[in-house]
Amino acid sequence: MNTSPASLTAADLDAADPLASLRGRFLVPAPDPAHPLTAYLDGNSLGRPLAATAERLATFVRTEWGAGLIRSWDEKWMDEPTVLGDRLGEVVLGAAPGQVLVGDSTSVLLYKALRAALDHQQAADPARCEIVIDAGNFPTDRFIVEGIAAERGATLRWITPDPDAGVTSEDLEPVLSASTAVVLLSHVAYRSGYLADAAAITGRVKQAGALMVWDLCHSVGAVPLQLDDWGVDLAVGCTYKYLNGGPGSPALAYVRSELQSRLRQPIWGWMGAADPFGMTEAYEPAGNIRRFITGTPPILAMQPLQDMVGLIAEAGMDAVRAKSVALTEHAIRLADERLAPLGARLASPREADARGSHITVDHDRFAEVTARLWELGVIPDFRPPNGLRIGLSPLSTSFAELEAGIDAIATALAEME
Repeated sequence: MNTSPASLTAADLDAADPLASLRGRFLVPAPDPAHPLTAYLDGNSLGRPLAATAERLATFVRTEWGAGLIRSWDEKWMDEPTVLGDRLGEVVLGAAPGQVLVGDSTSVLLYKALRAALDHQQAADPARCEIVIDAGNFPTDRFIVEGIAAERGATLRWITPDPDAGVTSEDLEPVLSASTAVVLLSHVAYRSGYLADAAAITGRVKQAGALMVWDLCHSVGAVPLQLDDWGVDLAVGCTYKYLNGGPGSPALAYVRSELQSRLRQPIWGWMGAADPFGMTEAYEPAGNIRRFITGTPPILAMQPLQDMVGLIAEAGMDAVRAKSVALTEHAIRLADERLAPLGARLASPREADARGSHITVDHDRFAEVTARLWELGVIPDFRPPNGLRIGLSPLSTSFAELEAGIDAIATALAEME
C-alpha cells in the first residue's frame, strides 16, 4: 500500500489496506475486566497469537504426540529444526536451504554464533582479538559479548551512535582494523527503531577481514531480509515478535553455508553430532547447519511458527513492509499532532528507509503514563529512561487501533500535566 497523505483518516487507511482481511486470522480474546484491551501497541515485544494456532496445538497433542509418540521423532521431528529453518529462510530471511535452524533461545544462539566466530578468527590469526558492538545495543547482546570477552580474553571495541538513530558504516571506520575478529550489531535498534544498512555494513566489515553477526530480533517478519545477497556470515533472531511464535518460542540462527564446516560452536551436544544415535565416545560435529544444535529441539514450541510463516508467505514480505511503513508514518503524524504539543519528542528516524516497524517517543512522564495506560487496556512499551515505544505489527495492527492508542496516550499525558 502507498504511504498515506496526512488528510486520510484511520478509517480511510484501514479501508484502503490490502492486508486488512488478514487481521481476522488473529485470536480475539473474550472481554476480560481484569485485562481490558483497547489498543495493543507492543507487537514488537510479543505478537498476538493466530486463531489457527490453538487448533494446531490441540491437533499436535492428539496426533503427532498422542498417537505417534516416540515414532514421531523418526517420522518428522528430527528434521523439524532445519525444515522449519528452510521455510523461514525462504519466506523471511532471503536464505537458500541448509543455512537456518530453529532452537534454543536468542541468548544461547547468540553465544554459540559469537563464540564460534571469535574462535575461528583467532585460530586463523591470533591478532584478531577484538569484538565490535555498539553501546546502545540490547542488554542481552552486550552482556553476552562481555561474557565471551571475559571468557576468551578478547577486547571489546564500543561504538556510541546517535541514540535517535543507530550504527552506520561511518561509525565503524574508527574501530575496524586488522585486530577486529567479529562485529555484532542489531539490524533494527530496539529503542529508536533505526534500520541499519545491513548490506553496506556487512560489506565494510568483511572488507576488514572480520565476520559479521546480525541480531534480527526487531526486523525478522517486519522488514524484508536478503541475508545471502548481503553476504551475511551469521545471524540470530527471536520468533515471538513479528513471527508470533508465542512467549519463549525458540530462536533462529543463520550460518552462511561456506562457514558451516569451519565453525565449531562451543556447546557440544548429542543432537549436533555427526551420528547422534551412534553414542560415540568422542564428539564429532555434523557437517552442516545441524552442528549448531546442542540438545533435544523444542518441537512443541515450534508449532505456532508454522501458521505465522504461512500467513507471511500468503501476504508477501513486500506488502508487509509497505503496511509497516504506512503504520509508522501515521504514528509519527499522530505523535506530531497530539503528543508533541504536550512536550513529547520523537526519538526515531523520520525517513521510512531508516526505520523498522516501531517508533519511540520521549517524555519525562512516560513511565507513569505507561502504567496508567496498561490499566485502561492500552498497551505500549516503556524503555528507560523516558521512552514510550509504539510497536506496530503489520498483519495484526489496524490504523484505527493505532489512533485510539495514541489518543489515549495524549489524554493520559494531558491529565498528568
